[in-house]
Amino acid sequence: MRELTIGKNDAGQRLDRFVAKNLPLLPPALLQKYIRLKRVKVNGKGSKRDARLQAGDVLQLYINDEFFDKPKEENLFLSIFQPRLGIVYEDENLLLVDKRPGLVVHADETEKVNTLINHIQAYLYQKREWSPRQENAFAPALCNRIDRNTGGIVIAAKNAETLRVLNEKIRAHELEKSYLCVTVGRPRPPEGKIEGFLLKDEGKKQVAFYRRPVPGGKSAATLYKTLETRGELSLVECRLLTGRTHQIRVSMAEIGCPLLGDGKYGNGTANRKYHETRQALYAYKLGFAFPTDAGVLNYLRGREFTVEDVPFREKYFSRIPQP
Repeated sequence: MRELTIGKNDAGQRLDRFVAKNLPLLPPALLQKYIRLKRVKVNGKGSKRDARLQAGDVLQLYINDEFFDKPKEENLFLSIFQPRLGIVYEDENLLLVDKRPGLVVHADETEKVNTLINHIQAYLYQKREWSPRQENAFAPALCNRIDRNTGGIVIAAKNAETLRVLNEKIRAHELEKSYLCVTVGRPRPPEGKIEGFLLKDEGKKQVAFYRRPVPGGKSAATLYKTLETRGELSLVECRLLTGRTHQIRVSMAEIGCPLLGDGKYGNGTANRKYHETRQALYAYKLGFAFPTDAGVLNYLRGREFTVEDVPFREKYFSRIPQP
């Protein structure tokens, strides 16, 4: 419990607005709940949210210490009252979360609070599986990233050992990641392997594909398989053999079948025709191959997890069997 004394410059303010101003990390909905539960008292008594404060009033705040901290990037998860997560799988070591298109995984210049990692940390904090004041050396962390406009499975580690193991396995390519996408055009041949070299232009935030090695270019290999074609659109499954920035988007565009909705590498005419503004790409399947020892995660060896609800598959290929 903490106490705040109202000075003359704060007199006349509403109770809820005064507390909100002094505890910016406390979500508004949670503040109203605390007032109703009388965890916010004025001079030792419960009060209404719109009560006007007087100079000399003493507020007793029965609120977790974390909410009294100053807002920083690492504690903004406290601002999320109701975490929204599509949990594919969870155990004591990790979370597999279905990230929906439009959500950023980490804070960037456009969004600080509504991020995937903040929702995950808020979820674990509210479950009392993690307390930032007790865990000085570790905070739940993401093991992989997905672009804002791409959806799919993201792995979150709940402890340092899980993060270490998964980082090693990702570097060793011992996790099998499969994507679904909708392309404009029919891949020829319908199944194959796209190999080349990708060179990123940091200024334009765009990647170029080259068939031969180029200075600064990184090798890229993608397996693809056409699952269905309807008109000019094809449903394609891609499996990454390397993990490069924009790899699937650039590689499919290179063979003349850009992703529907892709604003960087796609077909603008087709995107406007179908009213798509986000690339139709989804990391829908994750397999823990683990041909070598995985330590605390050995129990996951051979397991595979799939997201069944892929929005663009239902929209354009709703009557075909799911792959």
